[in-house]
Amino acid sequence: MKFLAIDTSGKALTVIAYNGTRAETAFRTDCALRHSELLTDEIDGALSRAGMTAGDCDFFAAVVGPGSFTGIRIGIATVKGLCTATGKPALAITSFDVIAYAEKSEPVLALVDAGHGFLYTCGYDGEKRVTDSPRYRSREDAEPLGVSYRFASAESVPVECERTDAAEGLLRAVFAKAEQRGEAENLTALYIRKSSAEENRK
Repeated sequence: MKFLAIDTSGKALTVIAYNGTRAETAFRTDCALRHSELLTDEIDGALSRAGMTAGDCDFFAAVVGPGSFTGIRIGIATVKGLCTATGKPALAITSFDVIAYAEKSEPVLALVDAGHGFLYTCGYDGEKRVTDSPRYRSREDAEPLGVSYRFASAESVPVECERTDAAEGLLRAVFAKAEQRGEAENLTALYIRKSSAEENRK
């Protein structure tokens, strides 16, 4: 199995090229608003270090959110373009998957910063099955769930939690979900609420 996986959903940028035996990873922190500038070079670099071309990949994976509306669209558009050019399928990975699969086998509440003290949350059991569906919550609403879940996030969030390795989580999630790949045209963003621009138009 060979693949390219990218995550542009948050402030960081992750690119992983897996050539069947090893993974070559590019990880850059605090790339918010610069994903479009950096992504192509990081993809080329990861593929080159792995001794691959895009055509060698069996599929392409993108993190579809939740997170940065602009970043998510950049990642999805890039993967769809690669799929169209190579005729290969696509795999959707959520931001929650990236967090949960980096964790040990125990219940985890994956947290993504939603801004202004709010969070996107999703609960998983020890087998990585979703036990609390994706939601938009205030910090106060999320905190009581600490009784049932370990809190975890790949980035800074407004509650105390364990920080996970985004690259490790993405790689593990792709391995776990690889059989779910499908047509690139079905790759869509996971938006739990409207963007700030949409909200401001009300």
